[in-house]
Amino acid sequence: MDELRIRGGNPLVGEISISGSKNASLPILAASILTAAPVTLSNIPDLKDVRSMLDLLRGLGIETTPLNAGKLTIQAAELTSLVAPYELVSTMRASFLVLGSILARYGRVSVSLPGGCAIGTRPVDQHLKAFAKMGAKIDLIDGYVHANTDGRLRGTEIEMDVVTVGGTQNVLMAATLADGTTVIHNAAREPEIVDLASFLRCMGASIKGDGTNTITVTGTDTLHGCEFQVMSDRIETGTYLAATLATHGCVRLLNANPSSLIAVTTAGRKFGADITVKGSTIDISARRSRLSPVSITTTAYPGIPTDLQAQLMVVNCLANGVSTITETVFENRFMHIQELVRMGADIFLKNPTTAVINGVSRLSGTRVMATDLRASSCLVIGALAAQGESIIGRIYHLDRGYERMEDKLASLGGVVERTQT
Repeated sequence: MDELRIRGGNPLVGEISISGSKNASLPILAASILTAAPVTLSNIPDLKDVRSMLDLLRGLGIETTPLNAGKLTIQAAELTSLVAPYELVSTMRASFLVLGSILARYGRVSVSLPGGCAIGTRPVDQHLKAFAKMGAKIDLIDGYVHANTDGRLRGTEIEMDVVTVGGTQNVLMAATLADGTTVIHNAAREPEIVDLASFLRCMGASIKGDGTNTITVTGTDTLHGCEFQVMSDRIETGTYLAATLATHGCVRLLNANPSSLIAVTTAGRKFGADITVKGSTIDISARRSRLSPVSITTTAYPGIPTDLQAQLMVVNCLANGVSTITETVFENRFMHIQELVRMGADIFLKNPTTAVINGVSRLSGTRVMATDLRASSCLVIGALAAQGESIIGRIYHLDRGYERMEDKLASLGGVVERTQT
């Protein structure tokens, strides 16, 4: 099993280019099922989760070219299977997004209940409730969702009981081929949903209101092929921003899509960093000897994303004062705390959703273990900022969401080595 050895204490300095968005790529790959025509995508990151989604598509009989320099072509001319099996779906939660595309195009589908990071329960009840309202018959048998409909799905009014990114994406895809108009109320507003809607419009879909909490989709009989460039990864951007702050570095982030991270760059300035934005470039300078603490509450977009909670916690661990971090999106997302404490952080849980951080002057390198994707990156940041050497185990989580992380950190002066145990 691979580990990362990191010798900390060096500020990150230089410039890197942000990769394409994992969280935008996965639903867009699932949406390619909606047309029999070829779809060419660019700026797709080479990640374990992307490769898993491509394996799933190929298992359904979909042709894909190899991913080369972020570009590939997909053609779902005729699916040879309408079953997304446990072996593939259980490894990655986003695989569940093929449900809406296959159901809309073929009228029946069987998809295993999803897997992915060990972050609470993250149920799919909102997906299934919406599809039932669109006329699908839903059965849960032996860990699989079996959905079928007589003819096309029906356009209807759908009220999400809670804001759900995956649920909004699944229904949005299915609604493009439904009979009539679908209105999604209490829809998620994340930039990745806007990117998915842009891709669907590129294929000929009629969609209005993406980026707001009410999305209107007028269904059509068929969609066509297109060429589309996926947005940059705002979570990767925020991760390197946090790493720059924690190491008191000076970094330029290229291809960064700053408009999707206003809440995070605002927090960065409150920490005491100088942050300037010009076009798709973010310049970060955090040369102050001690940063100011910033209390943070994760919320749905446009707030601080839950996927950056752990990374920003590390920055607060090294700030001069007391701060709190409140997690409102997912349960059980503080598993990284015990590992940060091993590095010398002073953190205690006030309650299951709020952590109190007393800033310390330094962290110390030690052996730690990653528990999920974003916790992995938070430990990398902690190790980069710490004095001495750290060894991070279970880094396969990192490979799910960060493209060439060791190379990018090395180009900024980080001393990072991947080893095998």
